[in-house]
Amino acid sequence: MDIHRPETTPVPGAVAPGSAGPRGNEPPTQFVSFAIGDDQYGVDIMSVREIRGWAEITHLPKQPEYVRGVLNLRGAIVPIIDLRCRFGQGLTETTPLHIVIIVQIGGRQVGLIGDRVLDIVSVEAGQIQPVPGTAQGASADFLAGLVTIDTTMIALIDLPHLLTPASDERDNDHHQLHPAAHGAAA
Repeated sequence: MDIHRPETTPVPGAVAPGSAGPRGNEPPTQFVSFAIGDDQYGVDIMSVREIRGWAEITHLPKQPEYVRGVLNLRGAIVPIIDLRCRFGQGLTETTPLHIVIIVQIGGRQVGLIGDRVLDIVSVEAGQIQPVPGTAQGASADFLAGLVTIDTTMIALIDLPHLLTPASDERDNDHHQLHPAAHGAAA
């Protein structure tokens, strides 16, 4: 039996019925969600190496305020970042209830101070929304996107940008390194 099928022209981006779409083969991305105050943040679970309770750290001189110090983690020296401070919300008054999320950023491990771990969240790529252009402030520079789970919004941290100096810090460093260029007497 010969079946004649009408010719069709493919539409760019269209998905044939019964076939997987361009993102249909991608597994959901998982994030570890945690709280800083009333705000929720997430980091890609593939970057998380471990989650620890708060431990005393060694403070280092002449570090940015958000670098609280270092922790000796089985022989590896790990810098500890105060996310509340990094996001311009003041220093975290750490207690034994705080947690440190050890993440891998590039070739180095870094600890992130959080108030508490909340959950592991699975998200389809299409659920991640861009950070609005109107979002100003220090924290917006370090966000990769936003995702809403039920009625809760989780800000996803852009780990590589977390360690780069913010524009106001670069300006302050430039003022400190080159005071004569900014009208100060030499």
